[in-house]
Amino acid sequence: MASPNKKKILNDPVYGFITIPTELLFDLVEHPYFQRLRRIKQLGLSEYVYPGALHTRFHHALGAMHLMGQAMQTLKSKGHRISDAECEAAQIAILLHDIGHGPFSHVLECCLLDSVPHEEISLLLMHELNRQFGGRLSLAIRMFDGSYERPFFHQLTSSQLDMDRMDYLNRDGYYTGVAEGAIGAERIIKMLDLVDDQLVVEAKGVLSVENFLNARRLMYWQVYLHKTSICCESMLVQILHRARFLIRQGTALFAPDAFRLFLSESVPLTEFQANHTYLDAFTQLDDYDVWSCIKQWVLHDDFVLSALCRMLLDRRLFKIMLSTEPFAGALVDELANQLRRSGMPDEALSYFLVEGQATNAAYLPLEERINIKLKSSDFTISTGTSEQERRGKVIDIADASDLSNIQVLTNIVRRYYICWAKGLEIPMKRP
Repeated sequence: MASPNKKKILNDPVYGFITIPTELLFDLVEHPYFQRLRRIKQLGLSEYVYPGALHTRFHHALGAMHLMGQAMQTLKSKGHRISDAECEAAQIAILLHDIGHGPFSHVLECCLLDSVPHEEISLLLMHELNRQFGGRLSLAIRMFDGSYERPFFHQLTSSQLDMDRMDYLNRDGYYTGVAEGAIGAERIIKMLDLVDDQLVVEAKGVLSVENFLNARRLMYWQVYLHKTSICCESMLVQILHRARFLIRQGTALFAPDAFRLFLSESVPLTEFQANHTYLDAFTQLDDYDVWSCIKQWVLHDDFVLSALCRMLLDRRLFKIMLSTEPFAGALVDELANQLRRSGMPDEALSYFLVEGQATNAAYLPLEERINIKLKSSDFTISTGTSEQERRGKVIDIADASDLSNIQVLTNIVRRYYICWAKGLEIPMKRP
């Protein structure tokens, strides 16, 4: 009997028809670890602001894989030696780069796990898949963790100009309707080149990179750090904090077994690495586990938990104030007193009055630069004959750009916020 066709063509709303080019990539897409990403939204609770933001990590990973394939073709067309095995491995690395995300993506990374970044869980899951697939992911893992001797593969997967960022800016802009997210990814990819196996952008692509950095800055403030999103995410975090407190106090609380495990225990990275039970449980978690619990917790006897869940479900959100400076203690005290006057005891205040800060920097050259390769006509070649001089001078985008705001984009912008449950007058039982 003929084997099934594993080189599928998919219709993507952002890029049109895209292809899953190899059987191994198809099998990875079909694996339960990857299919779980269908049940994790890309933008967490941004749908409360932008109703169209319902796309998933599954969409994003496939889009990033598609862009990686385009990048491979561009670099090969410019005479760089890239084998078929390297092409496939690069696409595997970017396909699986977000496989370690938990429910609501970044939102619960700080409280559901014990400060375990999703990249570390992605790497653990890639090692497990490598075991299941007989070592066929070894090269992709080296590209993902940066240990492969050709660094541009890691740069295409994780850097300040990688396929991950190119897809999520395009995709998130498309689904939210925020036009500023459009970055011209196809043109940037066409401008990619290599110097000493390091990723560079040709000089004629400078304007496209400038647009990319500006789009990233605008998308952070308009979408990722939108004030209403911050309110929603703060409420969800407080719900999880309260549920965790109740479970650890021995209070009966509905939760699926895998979800309960992470509510009842603080699991550090070392436990993930040493005990496969936690990794197995993690791969069972998705957004639906959290929502099903929130719907049940609305009926719980604990008023703090039930009130927070009801408010989030009904979109009766916290109020929020933003500032470029930390809030004065007098303001915080006044808001706390308002909550007290509504009947809230002091021990519950921290769930309904939340302070925090959001930061945004579009470009951080100290982490890893975006390099621009100038043509020989753009500079005076010295008498030396180094390889870099023969191929073209490489400079940072901040030096190549004639826009004054490129330097501004390197500054970390900080916004302080305070959220509170204004008008909460429901009689409260003491927790």
